[in-house]
Amino acid sequence: MRFELDQVLIEHGCADSAIARRIVRSIPPEVSVREIESARAATAPSLGARDPFSAGKRRMVVMRRKAPFLMGCPAGSAEFACCGYLILALASNCPMDCSYCFLQEYLADNPAFQVYANFTDSFAELEKLAATAPNRTFRVGTGELADSLAFDSITGISGDLVDFFAARENLTVEFKTKTDEIDNLLKVDPRGRALVSWTLSPERVYRTMEHRTAAPAARIAAARAVLGAGYRVAFHFDPLVAYDGAERDYLELIKQLIDSIPPKKMSFVSMGILRMTPQLRTIARRRFPEDAMLCGEDSLAADARLRAFAPLRIRLYGALAERLKKAGAELPIYLCMEPPGMHERVFGVPPAKPATIGARLAGA
Repeated sequence: MRFELDQVLIEHGCADSAIARRIVRSIPPEVSVREIESARAATAPSLGARDPFSAGKRRMVVMRRKAPFLMGCPAGSAEFACCGYLILALASNCPMDCSYCFLQEYLADNPAFQVYANFTDSFAELEKLAATAPNRTFRVGTGELADSLAFDSITGISGDLVDFFAARENLTVEFKTKTDEIDNLLKVDPRGRALVSWTLSPERVYRTMEHRTAAPAARIAAARAVLGAGYRVAFHFDPLVAYDGAERDYLELIKQLIDSIPPKKMSFVSMGILRMTPQLRTIARRRFPEDAMLCGEDSLAADARLRAFAPLRIRLYGALAERLKKAGAELPIYLCMEPPGMHERVFGVPPAKPATIGARLAGA
């Protein structure tokens, strides 16, 4: 996959950074490159654009990050069964355009695609984390505020991360993606410390909601390729979209997956129902008025997010979990942004503590 850019704006003081040089060297000649004094105005919505969020995706800003790179997952609260996931923010926004994406709301005021020239400063934060609990294994992902691999062909960040994590016994990096952008990963040896995970959706969801992403079959093929190169792989059925025929379509998708990659070769699977704040749903319906899947019946939960009704969620989760179980391997499966009670109703047991789940998913 290749994504298009209109311009690259480089904040003053960042032009000599390794990542800026890589980007300038790799982009097509028709993409304009300009140095700017400050990134603040460049990341703001484009005045006069019909769809400022979409326009922001085509404008890359290379800048310094002033906030910490390492943070806890937004789902890490007492109301949810937490998986112990940590986030490494190395970029912001995504060139793909899924109709359900929470970034439409979260980044409404600064939609430009941000890449952080000082990303290697995050290594000191990771070193501190590793030293703080040397007997605990941490899973750290880069795919929360941006797709981990969408622009990797021009930034090359994946190689730097794989090399760093490969030398740390209690750190595992997770690249989460909807692309098949794996060329740079195949050039480096992960030495067991890197996993690549894919969001998987049925063909109907992909064609209706996941614009400019790789097809489900291409994602599975990419997973098979990196598995052969020594990476661990995992899969996220998240968001699960509830619609007429959803259970049949997701079960068929699982069949396609396990026909290509046996469950014993998968590190874990996550599941999470489609969830939206009322504001996000309003934005999504405005940007994608023909997307009928944004018009399902939902209930407002205690966390102020809209979800499918609990009985439907239990049925979908249970059907997928049972199909994976029948495949014959003890595969870790967890629910994302669901309360402990939902986990117990689906799996029959309460969830483990976050540190225990996190260590298991990290491969400890």
